[in-house]
Amino acid sequence: MTVLNTLVHSGNAFLPAAAVADALVRLGQPVRLAPAEVRRVAPGAPISGPAVPVHHAGSVDVFLEALETAAAGSVLVIDNEARPDEACIGDLIVAETRLAGLLGIVVWGLHRDTAQVREIGLPVWSLGTVPAGPRGVRPPAPAGTPVRVGETVVTTADIVVADDDGVLFVAAADWPEVARIATKIVEVEGAQAQGIAAGLALRDQLRFRDYLLRRANDPAYTLREHLRALGAAIET
Repeated sequence: MTVLNTLVHSGNAFLPAAAVADALVRLGQPVRLAPAEVRRVAPGAPISGPAVPVHHAGSVDVFLEALETAAAGSVLVIDNEARPDEACIGDLIVAETRLAGLLGIVVWGLHRDTAQVREIGLPVWSLGTVPAGPRGVRPPAPAGTPVRVGETVVTTADIVVADDDGVLFVAAADWPEVARIATKIVEVEGAQAQGIAAGLALRDQLRFRDYLLRRANDPAYTLREHLRALGAAIET
């Protein structure tokens, strides 16, 4: 199993999307997001894995073909052009995807069989639900063709990171460094949260009064600069 589909954080947990987004900002890289309307069907733990992009063409054969070669630990990313009149996946494809060893499904479109999907337990993100399935077959795109999730183009060279906050995409070539920084952010913020729980104010942990004094003399001094000097982390 390669670095692209192994766990990327200690403790047998995947990195949260927020930490990955913060790592991308810290590296000066774009944060490539699925639209906020793409929501998780049921709450759960984060996932991350290589993207398996698929264009829906009105028939499930494109999904079954993708699953024939998809590596375990991958994430199916389906482009159904945000169609509001049809669900492109239901319980059978979700169950089959789980059986194939994939970690989840992200749909730029709708799903159905919500109760069964929740029972199956495979994480699914979509624009919502509608009872009607496809009512026509369109020309299929070749396997592996890049797809769109909103305005974001997703290819086989991307990693999908998804949790209850939403979905983002990271170039696989950049993933090791992004994951390293995101892991550090998780560790630092976890320690800060423990401090707050123990009664140590975050303002004291971050030496916020020192920051205010410095900023009074240097209006260009930012909180982000202050935090990095301390080795701290917070949403900024």
